[in-house]
Amino acid sequence: QVQLVESGGGLVQAGGSLRLSCAASGSFHKVNAMAWYRQAPGNQRELVAEISSDGNTIYIDSVKGRFTISRDNAKNTVYLQMSSLKLEDVAVYYCSADIKLHSYTPAYQHWGQGTQVTVSS
Repeated sequence: QVQLVESGGGLVQAGGSLRLSCAASGSFHKVNAMAWYRQAPGNQRELVAEISSDGNTIYIDSVKGRFTISRDNAKNTVYLQMSSLKLEDVAVYYCSADIKLHSYTPAYQHWGQGTQVTVSS
């Protein structure tokens, strides 16, 4: 049993900053890659940023230079620091993690419930 609990969403002014957090809890063997996705109204869900267990990162072009993904392996937590927020960043943000429940079973993807990020002009 695994839970991904997100926090940090809310409303900010354009140009402002926000930091999202997501902690994995429960019983599992290992947390591999962790990522943030988002889904805006009328759009499909898209990958925003991903970080591997050894710290390698990828970002979609629209957030490069503004967002930073990081993780604390001791806490099984992933963060998304968002700066210079734009109206285009408004979406529900979902935490995702590739988790191996047991040493003898394959890892699979888990999802958080999502947290709303709203940017006002």
